[in-house]
This record gives sequence, C-alpha cells and structure tokens, in this order.
Amino acid sequence: MGRRRGLLAELQHQAKQAQLEQARAQRDADQRYLAAVKHSEQMQKEGARLNAQLARAQEAERKLLEKEAKAAHIEAKLAEVSEKNLELEVIYHQIDNILEATLYVDDFVDLNQLKRVANHPQFVSDHATPAPPPLTIPDPPAPSFESPPPPTGIRGLLGKEKHKRAVTQARYRHGKAVEAWQRLVAENAAVFEARVHEHAVQDAERLAALDAAWRHYQAECVAREAEVVAHNEEVNQLINDLGYGSVDAIHEYVTIVLSNSVYPPHFRVGYDFIFNPETAELELKVLIPGPDKLKTIKAYKYTKSSDQISTTELSQKACKDRYASAVHQVAIRSLHEIFEADRRGLIKTISLEVATETINPATGNEEEVLFVATAAERESFLSFDLTCVVPLATLEHLGASISKNPYALIPADATGVRRS
Repeated sequence: MGRRRGLLAELQHQAKQAQLEQARAQRDADQRYLAAVKHSEQMQKEGARLNAQLARAQEAERKLLEKEAKAAHIEAKLAEVSEKNLELEVIYHQIDNILEATLYVDDFVDLNQLKRVANHPQFVSDHATPAPPPLTIPDPPAPSFESPPPPTGIRGLLGKEKHKRAVTQARYRHGKAVEAWQRLVAENAAVFEARVHEHAVQDAERLAALDAAWRHYQAECVAREAEVVAHNEEVNQLINDLGYGSVDAIHEYVTIVLSNSVYPPHFRVGYDFIFNPETAELELKVLIPGPDKLKTIKAYKYTKSSDQISTTELSQKACKDRYASAVHQVAIRSLHEIFEADRRGLIKTISLEVATETINPATGNEEEVLFVATAAERESFLSFDLTCVVPLATLEHLGASISKNPYALIPADATGVRRS
C-alpha cells in the first residue's frame, strides 16, 4: 500500500505547514514561551556582565558584586526553568488537543487554489546603462599676430629698416606659432576621434551583451511560463480525473488532504492507504510515534543549594492516559479529515488502522503494533458532532477493536473487526 507524496501534495503540505506555523506562533502559550526565552537570555547576559565586572572590581566592591552576580545567576536559572516548563506546557497542550486542532478547519481542498501564475522578476542588467560619450577636447585659442609698433619722431626717420626687420621676425614667429597651434588642434582632433571610435566599439559590445542578457531573460520567462502551464495542466487533469472518480486521482487527493493534516513537530504521523473502487472503501493505516517518543517530564525545578535544575516525572498513569488519548484522537481525526474533505462523496467507507512501529525486545526486529482497528460509514460518521464526543466512546460506538494499554504496546485484538 505504499504511497508517495506527489508534487501537488508536497506543495500543499508546505503551504499548510507555513500557515500552521504562523498560527502557532500567535498562540498565547507560545508568546509566553518566547517571553520566557528572552528573559532567560537577558538574565544570562546580565550574569555574564556582572561576572566580568566582578573580575575587574576592587576588593571593596567585590562582596557587593558577588551578591549581585549570585542573584543574577539564580534569576537566570529560574528563567531557564520557566522557559522549559512553558515548553512542556505547549507540547502537552498540542498532544492533548490533536482532535480539536482540526475541528474548526475546513479540510476540503479547492484544487483550483493550487494553480499558479508565473511571476517574472524585473529585467536588470549591468549593460543597460550606456557609458557617457567622450568629452570634446577644447582647442587653445589661435595665436594672434602683434606687429611691432612703428618708430616715431626722429627714430622713425632713422629706424625704418630696423622696423621692417622686426616685423619680418614677428611674422616668422607668428607663422611658427600658427603651425604649432595647428598641430595641437590636429592632435586633439585625432585623440577625440580615437576616443569616439573606442566608445563606439565599447557601446557595440555593451549592446551585444545587453541583447544576450535580454534573450537569456526571455528564455527564463518562457521556461517559467511553461512550468506554470504544465503545473496548471496537471492540476486541471487532477480535477477532471477526480470528477470521474479516477482511482489515481482519488489517491492524489487523499495524499493532499493528509499532507494538510499537520501534527505537532513532536508527534509526527505517517500514512499508508489504498482505495478500492469496487467497494468505494479507503483502507487507511496511520502510523504514530511510539510511547517512547513522548516526553515524560512533569516539570523542571531549580534547587539553589545544589545549583542544579532537576525534573519530576509524570506518573505512569498520566503517561498512559495521555498516550491512549492521543491514539484515540488520531483515529477520529483521520476519519473526520478524509470524510469532510471528500465533498464529492467518492469514499463511502473507511477501514482504519492506527499503529506504531517498534523494536521487539525479544527478537530485535522492527514490528508493527496495532492500537485501533475500525470501519466507518460516511453518512453515519458525518452525523456525529465531534466537538462534544469522547474519542474512546466514539470508537467503541463504531465497534472498533482498541488496545487496552497502548502505552505498554499491548496490541488490539482485531479479530472481530471488518478489515479490507
């Protein structure tokens, strides 16, 4: 009867797990537990601070600091005890209310809610922004010709030839300056043209890289779309097959429903089932943790004289009653969740077994111990008001075979119970 958890069931289980974890975090007990954890950490830090201060203190301060450090240590231990006891309270509350935890939750799974929409991230690329174009190189001002002033007066009469030579020399120097200026302008133009060309080459490489990145992004979008389409087609196929009562679809739907049934982390359950289309009966086996997996601590206590945290144990009767109650609640809860989730009424009856796996001390081999064996008919079971029932009484009403002492691993006698 081995069943695997399909993709849809895994997705649904993860979503339900996240939802229940969020709800659990809001419970008053969890809030008090988190407050106790915070207080414990604060006290530990305070103790460490005082111890460090004590090591640096002068003798006059030492006695006072020793007293404060001791008080902080005791407070930290008491906070640790409070934290541990609150953790126990949460654990036991969850186990004692396994059935109640599901009664106010609609176990029906709207498979259309499993459909997805492709969410594409925004396209981002380091190549999207072009580099700024090169700056032009400013040319120096062109050299201007300044003619030597002509001589005046008597000097003008005597220095005409000298002035002509000065003008000729000035024109020569100006010509050389113009040639140098023209060379500089040409060099600047060549440098700028080279920079423009380099910028164009780099921008072309950037655009090519940007185009490659865009095509890669589009390919990823297409892949995401295809994945979503395939997933939604799988969901649609499951919906259609379930409408026709396909055995595989019923198996998948039951897997999703049971995956939604999230138990406390310290009380994990497993399932094995098979549907018989000829009788419309689901044969379901629920495997629960053995009694050795449950805590037996009643409370934590701190003793100042010995500076030790000790525990007191629950009575054998308390452990026995809690485990038996959990067994009975799991049985009723399993029937309830499947019948409630099956709005189409495809499953008419459920043949149920609740068991655990343990090591036989006589043989050393792993074996299964049956705690509950029963069968329930859909219409009759759905008429029960489970908010008011005693699970053991409900099982007895169903004619179940029930272990007299599950905690001691005493198996139920299923001889007189119809089992598929």
